[in-house]
Amino acid sequence: MAVKIKTQYGTIDINNDVIATVVGGAATDNYGVVGMASKNQLRDNVNEILRRDNYARGVVVRQEDNGVAIDVYIVVGYGTKISEVSKNVQQKVRYNLDSMLGIAANSVNVTVQGVRVLAD
Repeated sequence: MAVKIKTQYGTIDINNDVIATVVGGAATDNYGVVGMASKNQLRDNVNEILRRDNYARGVVVRQEDNGVAIDVYIVVGYGTKISEVSKNVQQKVRYNLDSMLGIAANSVNVTVQGVRVLAD
């Protein structure tokens, strides 16, 4: 599926993979986020074997009538305030979607899948 934006010059189609990549980049750019997680373990294991960085890992994009709904699955660093990290992810994802793609996010749901202890 894709988001369609109609302009006076024609139609712009933005694929869900593009949206997921922008969201993943925005999420991992926040202090306290050490990685992305996903419910799809098979896909995660394949990415580890291929050693390929995939910002879309851990992002689910759902089309709605007047925008998109985003689910982000993250892993945070031990010692950070999880609620603040989650709020920052929500704000940055909304801002990046609006500024980069011109898409309104109806909701940004952040799920913390784990906490990782970082080496000093």
